[in-house]
Amino acid sequence: LSEEQAKAILDLRLHRLTGLERDKILEEYRETLKLIEELESILASDEKVLDILVAEFEDIRQRYGDERRTEIVPRTEEITIEDLIAEEEMVVTISHGGYIKRNPVSLYRSQRRGGKGRLGMATRDEDFVEHLFVASTHSYILFFSDKGKVYWLKVHEIPQAGAAARGKAIVNLLPIEKGESISAFLPVREFQDGWYVLMATRRGLVKKTDLSAFSKPWKSRGIQAITLEEGDDLIATRLTDGNQEIVLSTRSGLAIRFSEEDVRPTGRTSRGVKGIDLAEGDEVVAVDVVRPGTTLLTVTQNGYGKRTALEEYRRQSRGGKGIITIKTTQRNGPVVGVLAVEDDDQVFLIASSGKIIRTGVSGIPVIGRNTQGVKLIDLESGETVAAVARVVERDEEDEGEDGGGQDG
Repeated sequence: LSEEQAKAILDLRLHRLTGLERDKILEEYRETLKLIEELESILASDEKVLDILVAEFEDIRQRYGDERRTEIVPRTEEITIEDLIAEEEMVVTISHGGYIKRNPVSLYRSQRRGGKGRLGMATRDEDFVEHLFVASTHSYILFFSDKGKVYWLKVHEIPQAGAAARGKAIVNLLPIEKGESISAFLPVREFQDGWYVLMATRRGLVKKTDLSAFSKPWKSRGIQAITLEEGDDLIATRLTDGNQEIVLSTRSGLAIRFSEEDVRPTGRTSRGVKGIDLAEGDEVVAVDVVRPGTTLLTVTQNGYGKRTALEEYRRQSRGGKGIITIKTTQRNGPVVGVLAVEDDDQVFLIASSGKIIRTGVSGIPVIGRNTQGVKLIDLESGETVAAVARVVERDEEDEGEDGGGQDG
């Protein structure tokens, strides 16, 4: 304050100062009452509230508005995990010991004929690659257990590993029960009509079910694929178009060839029908889908084997006793495996000791059915052949070489 202003204030009487302060308070009070009345009027009217909101939003839009960065659509679609995973072709390998893995196709490059190839898995600990196929990351694999159940995995759920890595045990990826083991599997891209799953059991039953019936198994505990009698096991499955030729082979050296059309499609929980009439003590050891030009390779427990032309197996009605495919004696022993093979195939012979012999099919003679075969493998005392499996492998590109690309 200036000196004059301070002097003027000091000259005012005290009651005048008090009156000025009182007038100020009264004016504030009247303004507050007016504001309360105005706000209560707004709250009592929805129209006024909306008008104020619109005005405020308009002000915000004018000051801060820009073009919308998201798109408003009339409906939403369900997103699956596959929508977030790139579709890519994978090489899936399953070993004889039950290990599985996947790798990109690019890891297995094409190679000219005569190249050294690429290791698909180190052959160690008596294990080797028994199955190899190419499938999309969005494809499915159906795993069938010996107890007649089926489990379901997407290819992208299979662990990816290096070319020489062993992979992961299948039993650790599936909720199989104690005492249950995986006996067969089928890679499936789509569950289309017109395709069937053909199943065969140890006691000679066969069953055919629409592929679509397996499109949605319960991943938590699987679903029933076939109802088995006490003591019977599911030993093999095949994916067919319903018009194939089937051969069932038994431990005692018999085989039956019949048309798949003889097997009527049934539901998942059915028991199946008789594929071959087994003698007491005999059992089915192999089932194959055969085509003209192939031969049947039969291998016995004591290391003997032979090939027989498919034409020597006449077609019979389903449920017959079959015909001799190999003469089994004490010398060569019972049948352990039968494969439909071509001349350029190779096979593994697996001994009970874990020893593995690889041999070309072309070196195994093609002879008649009613013979004992020739020795395929030298066995030590007490050693037997435990299994036979087709060799599967995929060659690698020879860098710097052109042409002659040949997949193995």
